Amino acid sequence: MKVFAISDLHLDSTQSKPMDIFGPGWEGYWQKIKDDWRAKVSDGDVVLLAGDLSWAMSLDDALPDISEVGALPGVKFILRGNHDYWWSAIGRVREALPQGMFAVQNDCLRLGCLLVCGSRLWTLGSSKDEDVKIADREFIRLSLSLQSMRAMRNDGDKVVVMTHYPPFDATFADSRFTDLIAEYSPDAVVYGHLHGKDVRARLVVDKKGIPYYLTSCDLVGNKLTHILDV
Repeated sequence: MKVFAISDLHLDSTQSKPMDIFGPGWEGYWQKIKDDWRAKVSDGDVVLLAGDLSWAMSLDDALPDISEVGALPGVKFILRGNHDYWWSAIGRVREALPQGMFAVQNDCLRLGCLLVCGSRLWTLGSSKDEDVKIADREFIRLSLSLQSMRAMRNDGDKVVVMTHYPPFDATFADSRFTDLIAEYSPDAVVYGHLHGKDVRARLVVDKKGIPYYLTSCDLVGNKLTHILDV
């Protein structure tokens, strides 16, 4: 079983928010992603989607975008991003997902010997009271997710942590989030959120022997990133 990842699809079945206004890298990007996806992914493989799947404002409006992703090969694990306003109560989200698509929210899910856990996180380094409160809350949620993973983990399991926001700031310095993740020794971390040719980003960052993969679709050339084999 191969595990791939991509994030920040920003799909919009209504075509009211076309992404190509952000530059030529977004022109025809969804078709490019689908072509690459079908070329790489078999039904027994896994694709991790670390947030910002759809621009929709409600779950009902997001269903066409969800269905389009669900129709592609492989098992999908999705995580909420900051623009996923359609993501309501987790129970409603999970009930609406097509077969073979699973939502991760501050918990851990198993597929064979693969464990997927994680939380959205938030902007790091801000001194604004609201940002500090949200970051503190996300730290607790990530802790709960990792604790859940540890309780489920068996010898031979592979573990991937998904976040939407990067777990470090633009200097790539260690943070309380990367320190927390290191305590649980996952095999890889997948995140997104960052966009644009001028953003300070690296596609792979090593933290204490753990690879952190940036998978924002425009920064990975609208191609799925191979994370590991299980």
